[in-house]
Amino acid sequence: DQFDSLDKHTQWGIDFLERYAKFVKERIEIEQNYAKQLRNLVKKYCPKRSSKDEEPRFTSCIAFFNILNELNDYAGQREVVAEEMAHRVYGELMRYAHDLKTERKMHLQEGRKAQQYLDMCWKQMDNSKKKFERECREAEKAQQSYERLDNDTNATKADVEKAKQQLNLRTHMADENKNEYAAQLQNFNGEQHKHFYVVIPQIYKQLQEMDERRTIKLSECYRGFADSERKVIPIISKCLEGMILAAKSVDERRDSQMVVDSFKSGFEPPGDFPFEDYSQHIYRTISDGTISASKQESGKVDAKSTVGKAKGKLWLFGKKPKPQSPPLTPTSLFTSSTPNGSQFLTFSIEPVHYCMNEIKTGKPRIPSFRSLKRGGPALEDFSHLPPEQRRKKLQQRIDELNRELQKESDQKDALNKMKDVYEKNPQMGDPGSLQPKLAETMNNIDRLRMEIHKNEAWLSEVEGKTGGRGDRRHSSDINHLVTQGRESPEGSYTDDANQEVRGPPQQHSHHSEFDDEFEDDDPLPAIGHCKAIYPFDGHNEGTLAMKEGEVLYIIEEDKGDGWTRARRQNGEEGYVPTSYIDVTLEKNSKGAVTYI
Repeated sequence: DQFDSLDKHTQWGIDFLERYAKFVKERIEIEQNYAKQLRNLVKKYCPKRSSKDEEPRFTSCIAFFNILNELNDYAGQREVVAEEMAHRVYGELMRYAHDLKTERKMHLQEGRKAQQYLDMCWKQMDNSKKKFERECREAEKAQQSYERLDNDTNATKADVEKAKQQLNLRTHMADENKNEYAAQLQNFNGEQHKHFYVVIPQIYKQLQEMDERRTIKLSECYRGFADSERKVIPIISKCLEGMILAAKSVDERRDSQMVVDSFKSGFEPPGDFPFEDYSQHIYRTISDGTISASKQESGKVDAKSTVGKAKGKLWLFGKKPKPQSPPLTPTSLFTSSTPNGSQFLTFSIEPVHYCMNEIKTGKPRIPSFRSLKRGGPALEDFSHLPPEQRRKKLQQRIDELNRELQKESDQKDALNKMKDVYEKNPQMGDPGSLQPKLAETMNNIDRLRMEIHKNEAWLSEVEGKTGGRGDRRHSSDINHLVTQGRESPEGSYTDDANQEVRGPPQQHSHHSEFDDEFEDDDPLPAIGHCKAIYPFDGHNEGTLAMKEGEVLYIIEEDKGDGWTRARRQNGEEGYVPTSYIDVTLEKNSKGAVTYI
């Protein structure tokens, strides 16, 4: 009798199931959005590496990038959770809710049909009952009419017979309706018993089982909801452990050493400035005036050269600090006598020359005025970098070129093998079709070998200069340790100050070295190479002689006058006729630089 209540309860169960499915769907959207935001965050803070120079080197940066990678993996696990919930929980709930609605509808229809059938049986029984009741009343009326006519003396015999027949008819009909009513009543009672003891309990049992399955399905979905999270916990734990390991990998000593290696220039510390004596003219006599004047002039020239170079140098942290004057040493002065017998101290110009040489060799050359006008482009030989950084860059380039050369060599070997196969089996391919590719590979190999040779020459030059500075510093340290001896201007030592031999100051050589600092241009970067088709004598000034088949570097293209600027391996430069050479320019070259 609680069919309607069960109808409402089962509907509530389906509504609750769908509500939980909606909850799972919103949780899936949260997980997906969370994972998406995490990935966007990782993408935002991940380095955009356009070149190998921008790759992280410091352990703190590497650790941060490892943490970002782990966080990206963590975001991936959140996506796995969302996918697992969508497949195992939400999708299953939606399918089960659809099946549950169909099953509930079927059971309710069966219950309604059973109720409708019982109502139909009751109506049939009620109709037969009412008909039987009506016939009984009609039979009673017929009996009363017959008895009244039968007792009436005035009534005719025909009226009495007619009333008797009517009574018999009504009585017979009443008996038939009675039998029908009894049959309908018996049928209704049977159907009612069957309805309440068989049909409806069966339907209610099916509804109960359906509701219990719904409850079990909810329990399974609750468990699946938790299992989706629990499955990824080990991987998430590994991600967190990776973050902890990344934090432990930070090494402050290593980072500091990287900073030192990155900014290590290889320059020598500046040498001491020489003492400049301006009082010599006070004690100068007529007898030694000429000699003293010549020494003074040479000393002034060298001093100005030294100061000029010191001002022209570029230092790492701005201007060079003003050095302190070095202490006087026995090698920087000697005793001279005047005609009247008085003695005074005069200063030798040779230590000034020595200090100038130390400044020249201990520090890199200043770029020429012409090169300073170029702006700041990176040169091919990295001469704009400090020696140590230049050496590292050259070594890296040589390693890359060697790798490219190895690739080209492997490609050449493969092409040769393929060519042999085609020659042995012409049906597989035409050997001549490989010739252009083979020629291109050979050209690439020749170009790479020339580049390697050129960079190795520059590297040898840098290492030679660095070694020379180290030797000079070592010899200077040894000289400072000598306490008994004296250093002559030529660099030799003697124990007797009177035996010191002073050679004439080589003023001309000093001037030439100083002028080279500003007049010699830095070598222009090579933009390609060429091969001489015909020999050229190069008698005219500014031209470069070459032999047939000789390979030269191209440093400036033909400007339309028929001449190309080239350079030999030894650094000799000059112009050669463009029609005499076969020019090959590098693909990444931007052409020659025009100077103002």
